Amino acid sequence: MNQTVGRRLVAEFTGTGLLVAIVVGSGIAATNLTADVALRLLINSLVTAMGLAVLIVVFMPVGGAQFNPVVTGADWLLSRRTGHRYGIGEACAVIVCQVAGAVAGAALADAMFRQALLTPSHKHRTGAPLLLSEIVATAGLLLIIVALARTGRLQHVSWAVGAWIGAAYWFTASTSFANPAVTIGRSLTDTYAGIAPSSVPAFIAAQIIGGAVGTLLAVVMYPLRRTDGVVDNQAQLAG
Repeated sequence: MNQTVGRRLVAEFTGTGLLVAIVVGSGIAATNLTADVALRLLINSLVTAMGLAVLIVVFMPVGGAQFNPVVTGADWLLSRRTGHRYGIGEACAVIVCQVAGAVAGAALADAMFRQALLTPSHKHRTGAPLLLSEIVATAGLLLIIVALARTGRLQHVSWAVGAWIGAAYWFTASTSFANPAVTIGRSLTDTYAGIAPSSVPAFIAAQIIGGAVGTLLAVVMYPLRRTDGVVDNQAQLAG
């Protein structure tokens, strides 16, 4: 493993872990501070949106700040015929680090608030409206990321992704997980942000479908520019 790949794996583990710690920790804090359901969601969504934007700014130079297996999968697929291509082994290693980081992040948040560590959640999240919400939330996320990457505007990713996730907390019935690794991490905290393990497979399936839809839309609307028959690689997905 070269140093660049090693740094990327560390960044994905750390960034995903901190993201889950932010989501879970702010949920616990909101629950401790108020009984108002709307205020709890407001606190959780604002903190998550701001924290995610900061994490992207900090970790993007290291390896793209993907923090999401669906984003990594799209990046790998779209970069296969470009100068930014990398192997399936590296993509899988990144995803493993994201999932491991998410689990560690959930444990970290629970430890900071004296909650039982790695306890499966009892909060069942099921039904067609929630799964449709995950498709919409993940499709929007991938559409934003891929569109910005393919048009050379990656400097806007941090605030755009943070804003989308923060908004999707409110306009989707699922409160916008939009991330398989985060979903797995949140299944191991029996707190405000948790999701029962039995609800995880359907959520992940919906997220994969949404990711495919969003990526396809972005590719159709923003085909890569070509110069003298050579693909312009400057507008590739971060990674």
